[in-house]
Amino acid sequence: MIQNYKIITLCGSTRFKDEFMKAQKDLTLKGNIVISVGLFGHAGDEEVWEDMDEGTLTKTKEMLDDMHKRKIDMSDEIFVINVDGYIGESTKSEIEYAQKHNKKVNYLEPIIN
Repeated sequence: MIQNYKIITLCGSTRFKDEFMKAQKDLTLKGNIVISVGLFGHAGDEEVWEDMDEGTLTKTKEMLDDMHKRKIDMSDEIFVINVDGYIGESTKSEIEYAQKHNKKVNYLEPIIN
């Protein structure tokens, strides 16, 4: 927390760009500092990957995954964008990481076990 502001990192599949933008806006208007993804590789930023060879693509994805965990380190909690209950492998990893580091985890949609 910085002064009176909770820091929240958004997590989820980048295919849900509209939901990310809405959550970012809503959480900001509620008085939070919101950290989001740097690009939407599955919904609008596909050109980022176009000219990358496989090795560069793998290294870039690894860097982005690690960078997102550093964002979680800076946060008080995470907010998972789980449209229709979807949580992919990267997001599962981020949730586990957040829980391991005693970060609160909130979800856009209720979790059904």
